[in-house]
Amino acid sequence: MNFQKMLLAGMTAMSLLGFRGTDNRTSSKRFFHRQLNGQVYVVVVKSNYELKVYDDDGWYATYPAVFGSKSLDDKMMEGDRKTPEGTFHIASKRPHEKWDKMMLIDFPTKSDIDKFNERKSRGLIPKSAKIGGGIAIHGTWPHDDMAVDLFQNWTNGCISLKNEDVDELYDLLPVGATVQIEKEEKAQQ
Repeated sequence: MNFQKMLLAGMTAMSLLGFRGTDNRTSSKRFFHRQLNGQVYVVVVKSNYELKVYDDDGWYATYPAVFGSKSLDDKMMEGDRKTPEGTFHIASKRPHEKWDKMMLIDFPTKSDIDKFNERKSRGLIPKSAKIGGGIAIHGTWPHDDMAVDLFQNWTNGCISLKNEDVDELYDLLPVGATVQIEKEEKAQQ
């Protein structure tokens, strides 16, 4: 079986399992028919493999995204490759030598430190564990956007987008913008 047939078979299998194919995941970008209005914020839904952009008028765009661990559970400690859940803010933005552009979020917050300490006291994580940091929204390795199309969770807990998409997002999001990361989509969105 050649590579194209294998890829098509894999995408068909993902579709049958309830995953959205590449065309559906990126189609929202074709609908930029308006200017952003007011405060811009992001909602990341790990179970949907999506990063959604909103403003004062509502939904603006959706980008396909991948994460760290395949479990999609909340980050417990440094080194677990899990993407944290909660409310964060863009702390800084810069070009990145490996992953195109990077928007660092302010993980860990006080809430994250409290969760970490509570989990440690309950014995859910080792007493020697550290909380970690350095979580960001960034692109992929050069010429490796297919990792996003194939749902390959490859990061150490960051949110990875296709490089073209991270370039757009980098221009849309100011430092200080809110980033809400959730495992499952909440009803109000």
